Amino acid sequence: MDRSRYMPERSKDWLNQAIRDLEKARMDLKWQYYEWACFTAQQAAEKAVKALFQHLHADAWGHSVSALLKELPTDHIPGTDLVEKAIQLDRFYIPTRYPNGFASGIPKDYFTKKDAEDACHAAAAIIDFCKSKIS
Repeated sequence: MDRSRYMPERSKDWLNQAIRDLEKARMDLKWQYYEWACFTAQQAAEKAVKALFQHLHADAWGHSVSALLKELPTDHIPGTDLVEKAIQLDRFYIPTRYPNGFASGIPKDYFTKKDAEDACHAAAAIIDFCKSKIS
């Protein structure tokens, strides 16, 4: 069944939310909520890739940014460098939020300023890639 006939195309909404999520990640970085900066950066990248799927009238399922990028049509799959940035972000999906992600302590004990900076840079690169394909 062709679901695209029944789903409105909302790539701009997904992309705008991705940009806003990245703004929030940068605020978390500034305020030293490094675990949340990492998670929110992952969310920003995920939404940007889902915006691209929307633009292409395709379905996107799951939360792995790297898997989503690899599932794009061949002429839209990015280079290895961007996929590696996505893999970095994939690691931030669960352990940034839950205390049971580690043997002891809470997520704030395990994520650093560098992690958060790298996550924000990775998300920005993925957003820029998706934006270039949508515009």
